[in-house]
Amino acid sequence: MTVILLRHGRSTSNTAGILAGRSEGVDLDDKGREQAAGLIDRIGDLPIRAVVTSPLLRCRRTVEPLTESLCLEPLVDERIAEVDYGEWTGRKIGDLANEALWRVVQAHPSAAVFPGGEGLAQVQVRAVAAVREHDRRLADEHGGDALWVACTHGDVIKAVIADAYGMHLDGFQRVTADPGSVSVVRYTPLRPFVLHVNQTGARLSAALRAGPPPKDASKGETHGASNEEPQKEEPQKEAAREVPSSDAVVGGSTD
Repeated sequence: MTVILLRHGRSTSNTAGILAGRSEGVDLDDKGREQAAGLIDRIGDLPIRAVVTSPLLRCRRTVEPLTESLCLEPLVDERIAEVDYGEWTGRKIGDLANEALWRVVQAHPSAAVFPGGEGLAQVQVRAVAAVREHDRRLADEHGGDALWVACTHGDVIKAVIADAYGMHLDGFQRVTADPGSVSVVRYTPLRPFVLHVNQTGARLSAALRAGPPPKDASKGETHGASNEEPQKEEPQKEAAREVPSSDAVVGGSTD
């Protein structure tokens, strides 16, 4: 299963230098609206099966053009909502940089708990659990690999990427997730593969297609296969199919 982790487009709080957190009514600015509209060209031609979004307005606005073009109804999931920054919510970033907790967030984010809010470790647990659950649900619904979008927030994406990389949460500040960026993780039974991080270019790789349906071990058949005669694949792709999807290709990808 493959998830496109989409950070919302640039918001009015981003341009004002304010930590929006879970503040109500924070919308996209002009550039953010352009980024949202641009998603149709960037990822709209990919076989996206579902769009899950944070409940906050800036995320819902970001996915509106894409879901309309795909004729999909977005699913709202509180578990991928923004960090509850508590008393830090609505304050200027420049002022927060002078707080003692700021250094903890930079160097030891696993120990950071925002006053009156939640800890970053809690954020990672809830967000990763949500992504994994949607992966399982979509695998069951579509009989194997499926591509889906989760529209969420910067620190949430960084926490999910850190987990996918197998790095300690204290290293998550090494990950960047700009407004309007996409990061891509493919989950397999053995390990996750991080395919893209902070991609802001014109179009995602066309290689983001569903993998082959899972084989029936007892019959050597694939679930969901059609009666049409299969097309012959290119040699390097045919060779790649011989490697289990959970395994890393020794020597590197052949594509």
